[in-house]
Amino acid sequence: MATSEPLLSPDELAALSRSIGDQPLGDGEGYNTHMQVQKHDLAAEDSSLGVNLASIDMVNERFIRQFRLGMLEVLRVSPRINPTRAQIMRFGDYVNDLRAPLSVNILRINPLRGYSMAVIEPTVIFSSLDSFFGGFGRGVGQLPPGRLFTPTETRIIKLILQILFRSFKEAWGPLTSMDFEHVSSEINPQFAQIADENDLVVLSRFEAESTSSAPGFIDMVIPYMSLKPIRDLLRNRLQSADGNEESDKIWRDDLTSAVKDAAIELQVSLGKVDITMQQLQSLQVGDVLPFRKPDYARMTTSDKPVFDVEVGSLGANAAVMVVKAIGPAAHD
Repeated sequence: MATSEPLLSPDELAALSRSIGDQPLGDGEGYNTHMQVQKHDLAAEDSSLGVNLASIDMVNERFIRQFRLGMLEVLRVSPRINPTRAQIMRFGDYVNDLRAPLSVNILRINPLRGYSMAVIEPTVIFSSLDSFFGGFGRGVGQLPPGRLFTPTETRIIKLILQILFRSFKEAWGPLTSMDFEHVSSEINPQFAQIADENDLVVLSRFEAESTSSAPGFIDMVIPYMSLKPIRDLLRNRLQSADGNEESDKIWRDDLTSAVKDAAIELQVSLGKVDITMQQLQSLQVGDVLPFRKPDYARMTTSDKPVFDVEVGSLGANAAVMVVKAIGPAAHD
């Protein structure tokens, strides 16, 4: 029967015995003393998400473009949307900063787990309501606590949510496909418990401004744990725009076409002569400068070589014939 090798050497066992004895190890004793360690609490939740929050910021920028177009098309208002950087915070701290009444909407976002929350401040609602019925987008002041939304106001909230869902779905499209489902609504955020008080959430706040009302906000709140299934997608911010969108292809084709129409100036150099400053100053009319003629003339643009050419004529005009490409043109 073969014997397995011990996991620890005799020296390592001796060092371990000394460490658990009555006398502690002295300075410099033990193994791996040069290694640096970082304290880690297994019971604490990591707030870094293992992702680059700039990825969410890029998604939010795309959302703003789509959301403004949707608001203009449906509600006849195009508010100025100012995004703030996505931030991670405790759910209890977020809720304590809110003041009812608000339009608090519980959502289910597939494929994310659990529930998320969209919060719409009343100023946004009443500004949209006023614009929808032909007004100038005027908002209202602070509503009294406990004030419920009327059926007409509730209908405007549903329209805003439909625009919000569609815009977020398109904004997240390059990363992953998302479906939004409205579960319930509240006016008091204390009743919307999508997470425990100490759980972490990712807050994306969009401040909406119009010319006729005070600024309001729209919040998208997603629990930290819900984003873990897609954290690999969020880890690389460059993946948020893979260049395969139809709009990117159209933009690239238009740019290529515009560049092809750009005018450039070409120069043809027949040769080069090296002389001193004294020789140059002593030149007289009729002097001859001999030089070795190269096999081909050099065509350049902006002092960058592009072709080797032969110089000749075409009819009554001087002309050049391209022999070979050099420089960047050789790789086209």
